[in-house]
Order: sequence, then structure tokens, then C-alpha cells
Amino acid sequence: MKKLPKSLEKKLELREEQNALRQLPSSNSLIDFASNDYIGFAKNETIFNQTHDFLLAKNIKVNGATGSRLLSGNHIVYQETEAFIAQFHKVESSLIFNSGYDANVGLFSSVPQRNDVILFDELCHASIRDGIQMSNAKAFKFQHNDLEDLEKLILKFTSDTSELYIVTESVFSMDGDTPNLEQMLFLSEKYRAYLIVDEAHALGVFGNTGEGVVQSLGLQDNVFARIITFGKGLGCHGAAVLGSESLKSYLVNFARSLIYTTGLSPHSIATILQSYSYLEKEKNAIEKLKSNIVFFNQEKVRLGLKPIFVYSKSAIQCAIIPGNEKVKNIANQLQQNGFDVKPIVSPTVPEGQERLRFCLHSYNSENEISNVLELLATFVF
Repeated sequence: MKKLPKSLEKKLELREEQNALRQLPSSNSLIDFASNDYIGFAKNETIFNQTHDFLLAKNIKVNGATGSRLLSGNHIVYQETEAFIAQFHKVESSLIFNSGYDANVGLFSSVPQRNDVILFDELCHASIRDGIQMSNAKAFKFQHNDLEDLEKLILKFTSDTSELYIVTESVFSMDGDTPNLEQMLFLSEKYRAYLIVDEAHALGVFGNTGEGVVQSLGLQDNVFARIITFGKGLGCHGAAVLGSESLKSYLVNFARSLIYTTGLSPHSIATILQSYSYLEKEKNAIEKLKSNIVFFNQEKVRLGLKPIFVYSKSAIQCAIIPGNEKVKNIANQLQQNGFDVKPIVSPTVPEGQERLRFCLHSYNSENEISNVLELLATFVF
């Protein structure tokens, strides 16, 4: 087998020297504090069975995908599901993509044009950054959740810019914190900018029916676009861009990650629909998750751990433990004691900001939360 070019081998060697080499983890039976299955939908038997029954009732017998949505892949379940999603999120339209990555790349690479300016939070997800990099627009980052820094940047470009886009996330994946979206929307309207919010880690977590942060604040009519990802709270494949009918039409015509890829199978789309239907009716899991988030924060205070954690009221809780080797060692000890807690090392996060990332779920017990934090306290103090 032909080996890698030497330049690529050196890059791998450097990662190994820095104790930052990524490897695919094996499956395990540890107590889950690592997955994004916040409300347990990925293992929900009711959703699984309802999806099967739905496909039987519709007499849909296609097992797999058949082509691009612009060719043979746009089966009838897409229309029903996108209509339901739009109704659920109180928006004109939704457009399903194969993943959150595809949605962000498709949106940001096609919508901002040459001479436009994109201002994005410095901690925005890699998929947003990749989409922006593929755009012809100019892009500048503002300090994390810093509205003063954002406004300074806005003032630099309001006079000579065709269009201005402001980009943030409602829940940041590596910190779990939330920006002041009301004030950010105020700035976008003041300077006639277009606000785009990625809600990947808010669906199923925030709001009375898990609708996300934007909608729980009643801001949906004024946000230009939202990206909703199903691979977290809904426990299934895919994502959607929420916005106007004209935005949907534009993306169908110009978003290359939608046009030039095979559409999701009828089973995948039916699973999204049934997950949304279940989310609309099932509030117990959401309430239990919210209760666990409160309890986790109370336990941090009780055990004196609050100073090492990033402030968060979401399902993502991160303890800053600088140094790749140190954070990996503590994660390994937690795993050896039965808790699946993952280390996040540089360069995924900046050097010195390495961390343990705790993902909370509706199915975690208070006893499990107390035990894992008590164990953590013995390792860090």
C-alpha cells in the first residue's frame, strides 16, 4: 500500500508529539456524559416504531436514497416534513440538508456575495467557518459574545458594504454558553444587517417544546436564517435552514451542498418527521433535562467546582483543565470509573483552554451527576 506523502506524515507526527492526535473512539457501555442525545430520542423505541408505521401507511417501500433532490431524490416525505418543521418553528419555510455541516456550508458559501461583509463570533463552529471561507464575501470575527466589539466592526463597514451579515450560535458547542440574542438582533436592525443563528445545540433543550432559543425569546420573525441540526436533540440525521420562501428558493438554486449530493432516504426523513411530532407532544424528557442542568450547576457550587467551569445553563458543561496531557489523564480516570466524559484538546480549542466536556441528558440520574462531579473534585483538588 502506497504511503502518505512525507509532508502529511510530519503533520501526523506533530499531532502525536503534542498529544493531540485524534482517533475514532470505540463504543462502550459507560454512563453517558458524552453524546449529544440530550433527550434520549436516538434510542427512543416509540419514534422507531412510529417511523416504521408511517412508511407502511404511506406505502413507501424505497429503502435507500435514489439521487439528488433536484433529480429523483425529492420524495413526498420531504414536502410533508419540511412543512411540519416550518409550522413547528413558526417560519415561512424550511429546507432540509443532509447534515448541519452541509447546511452551513451551503448557506454561507452561496448567500453572502462579493463586496458583502460577514461578522462572525470567534467561537463559531468549523462548519460555519468553512462555509464562510468558500464565500466571495469578506469576513471578520468579533470577540466571543462581545456586543461592543461587534458594533465597532459594524461601524467600520456600514458605509461601503453591499450587505452585512452577523453570525452567531444560540448555544456554543465547546462552551455551552448563549449570547444576548435580543441585543444582537437590536444591533442588526439598527444597522440593517442580516442576523443568522445556528441552533444546533438548542433544539430539544430550550423552550417549552424544545423549539430553541430564538423562538423561546419570540425573535423568529426578525432573524434572517436559523440552522437547526437534528443530530443532537432529535437523535437523527439531517438539518434544516429556516427562513423565508425566497431564501429557500435561492438555496435550492445556488447551495451546492444541496444540489450536488444524494438526498436523504425516505426512512431518514420520516424519522425526522416522527421525532418532531414526538417533540411537540413529549415534554417530560425536556423538563427532566432542564432539571438535570439545574442540579448539575448546584452540585458544581456544593463541591467548589464552579470556578473551573464555563458559565452555562445549557446541556453542555465544560471544565477548563489546561494541557492536553492533563485533561486526557483526568478523562481517562473518569472513564475507568464508569463515566463517559470526553477531553477536548488543542487545537480543537485554543491552547490553554483544554477542557472536559460534560453533556447532560434527560436520562442521567441525579446520583450519576453527583458521583461524576465528586470524582472530578478528587482529581482537580
